[in-house]
Amino acid sequence: MRPLPEVPPAAAPVDAEQAEVSLVEHYPRLVRLGYLVLPPSLGRSRRVLAAHALAQRALQSARRSCPADRPALLLPRRSGRAVAADPGYAYVRRQVLRGALAAGAPLRLRARRAQLPPVLPLVWGLRLFPHSGGADELALEQRLSALDGPARAAFVLRGLEALADREVRRELAAAGVPDPHAALRAADGVSAPYALLASTEFDPCSLQARPPDLPRRRRYARAALAATAALLVCGMLLGLPGGGWGRGAPAAPPYARNPAAEEALDPGALQRVSASYWRRSPRTDFAAWPTRGDRTEDTRLLRRALTVWARPGGGVRTSATPRTPAGPPMGAPQLLYAGEVGASAVAMFYDGLRVVRYAEPRNADPSGGAALDFARVDGADVTSAGALVVDRTGGRVRYLTAPWVRRVSVRDLLAPDRAPRALHRTPDGVTDALPGPAAPGRCRSWDAVELAGGSGVRLMADLGELAPARLTSGPPSKPHDVAGRAELQNWARTACLLPEVRAHGVRSVNSWMYATQPLPEGGGSAQWLCTRAETWRGAGSRVLAQFQAPSARPPGSRPPGAVAARSEDSPECGTRTPRVLAGVLWKSHGGRWYVLAAGSEQFTSLTTSGGVTGRARGRLLAVPARAGDRAQLNGRLADGSRVGALR
Repeated sequence: MRPLPEVPPAAAPVDAEQAEVSLVEHYPRLVRLGYLVLPPSLGRSRRVLAAHALAQRALQSARRSCPADRPALLLPRRSGRAVAADPGYAYVRRQVLRGALAAGAPLRLRARRAQLPPVLPLVWGLRLFPHSGGADELALEQRLSALDGPARAAFVLRGLEALADREVRRELAAAGVPDPHAALRAADGVSAPYALLASTEFDPCSLQARPPDLPRRRRYARAALAATAALLVCGMLLGLPGGGWGRGAPAAPPYARNPAAEEALDPGALQRVSASYWRRSPRTDFAAWPTRGDRTEDTRLLRRALTVWARPGGGVRTSATPRTPAGPPMGAPQLLYAGEVGASAVAMFYDGLRVVRYAEPRNADPSGGAALDFARVDGADVTSAGALVVDRTGGRVRYLTAPWVRRVSVRDLLAPDRAPRALHRTPDGVTDALPGPAAPGRCRSWDAVELAGGSGVRLMADLGELAPARLTSGPPSKPHDVAGRAELQNWARTACLLPEVRAHGVRSVNSWMYATQPLPEGGGSAQWLCTRAETWRGAGSRVLAQFQAPSARPPGSRPPGAVAARSEDSPECGTRTPRVLAGVLWKSHGGRWYVLAAGSEQFTSLTTSGGVTGRARGRLLAVPARAGDRAQLNGRLADGSRVGALR
């Protein structure tokens, strides 16, 4: 049965002057009460200031509630030993208790004053703490932290104020606690002597001062000073008459007064290339691409695209390949394409260093936002300037092909024995949509495009950027376009590793089969491949050494190769250092373990040390091992130098 609510007895009068005298006389006790009831989540320093603020606001409440021309306040009359208690002190204590409980309530839109940081007292540059107590005080602090506000208040009223349970319930009910009985039951769970409440650990009037985090404060001060200076400069620029950004002036940044910058924002100054220029161009790259599309004369679209390129706002989704500058054009760029693709209007530009793609909804609705993509393509040639991604929506991709591409086909890299299928494209060179690259862990197919031109057939793969990557095979000194059934089968087990180099600014990916190794116990022959991804910027290349064990599955369903080693910015497996050495721990069909290793043709011997010891003449090694063994692999070259494995 739920207990009956507390009913206040008769009232005793108390006036504001009486409350003021009681506050001055018992100020330390009231502040200690507020400090103990306030939520510990505030932190010790903030609780100190909040407790002092509660005590001081209690006096303000007394004066507001009882002005000079009104009768005294009425306080509930108590019986027994509490009759002699000071009514002024009891009133102020109740105000402090009410404010401390309100500070722990959930914060709402219209927060109570006690839930907000105190205005006064305020301490700048210091943090104030009560003196530390002993282990018993620390244990009591932890137990009180585990209670809610009403339970803490019940324990403190019992211990610090020596009130009986009936009086405690009455005080809690007057402070707005809905269930004082539950608060008392929760307080019964704290098994600590009440005398600890009088410790200096809980005395917010006897304090020690410490500075805050001084290095952080200095950083904040410098940042605030820089922000203030920037605001002042912006304010002066906005107030400039005439050519400034004053009212009625066009929203143009300071660099727009530069003639080259003004030309870059003018659609009429865009460089346009004729449809036949590529046939006589001294360069066969993006500079030879003709201007195409059905909206090349749409001045509004082009002006919006150039303006967003120069000053992209917060609603523009911007992306750029690594180390690609995303700043405005340095002059009038070349217009590659402007037209409608799918549900978007697209404009593509080339400024000699970057390809830039701008896309917006067909109806130019600003609520639909816009997209701005940058890709670095400096040093492009006929082998890498065959196509660009003109649209990527809903996991499907459309390409804009070069004018010298005669035929476009789609080849599933995971189906090497399947013939490529033709891909339709418009007279402007835009292909139909095809599935984008496979997501990691869901590699069931990987569509790449074959571009047939005057100098051969090239295989290009979309790696999530504007410029697709060229796929090649062969040794690093002489890579060539993928051709033949064996190379297609190797790529079928390599394609699912391509997500490791996605969105990395990759220009080309070469897969080189550098060794074939007979496996122990008649396990067939395994292949070792080194896959190297080169970037447009030169730095950041990634190298994967993979081990392709024999598989009984038909081509196209075999598992991808196991990555034996990986490295970034390594010269190995490249034109500068065309060699590689890698090893794996392999389990035979009979259940026995071996350390297998293979090096390129430059190696004359291989050795392992550490958990597995072995040596082999030549560039192949197979040493018995145990599950979990770790070995250190090294090799020697023909000139006697020692080389470690790829890492």
